[in-house]
Amino acid sequence: MFPISDSHKSNKIPFATLAIIAANIFVFYQQLTAPDGDAFILKYALTPSAVNFLDPSTLVPFVTSIFLHGGFFHIASNMWFLWIFGDNVEAHLGRIKYVMLYFASGIIGSLAQFFLNPVLDIPMLGASGAVSGVLGSYFILFRGSQIKTFVVLFFYITITEIPAVIYIFYWFILQLFSGIASLPFASATGGIAFWAHVGGFLSGIILTRRFRMKKSEIIEGEIIV
Repeated sequence: MFPISDSHKSNKIPFATLAIIAANIFVFYQQLTAPDGDAFILKYALTPSAVNFLDPSTLVPFVTSIFLHGGFFHIASNMWFLWIFGDNVEAHLGRIKYVMLYFASGIIGSLAQFFLNPVLDIPMLGASGAVSGVLGSYFILFRGSQIKTFVVLFFYITITEIPAVIYIFYWFILQLFSGIASLPFASATGGIAFWAHVGGFLSGIILTRRFRMKKSEIIEGEIIV
């Protein structure tokens, strides 16, 4: 199932979402045009075996890896999901909290995948964990929305509207069980970092609930020390 659009239209220009998409495209262009693409990836991607929490320089890839992608389909799908779901989340949370959620989800998602196999020497890259966090936030904020979806089921192809709560829950369950199925092969030859998706998604949910809690506390006039 591939999302085409959602029923909740934002009346604000999603400047932060557009900036993130532009940054990802710019870095992907640098990646493609680098004299040595493999060296570029090794420098900025997250290689778990190279992480040393006593050496801050080895932690930088937890951020830089979020802007790298493994190919045109990889970046196109991530940026499309971000465009579909990110504008509404940005409009609701505000740009600063939205950007905080995006990066926090990406980093926590990478940490989830890292702790699964900290000695892995295969580079991890992609914005999927961060985008998953935006999806988790959308799940909390706009679960009443409808997602216009392109569906392919064997030889049956159609476009239909699916409630956001069902669409995103199905997506999460797919990531969760795919992650569980991948556990026996975690130290093998790479692939999709499903646990980064799971970690990023749950981070998005938790952070959004936290942001909403703070907002309600301010509205109710309570003083939190």
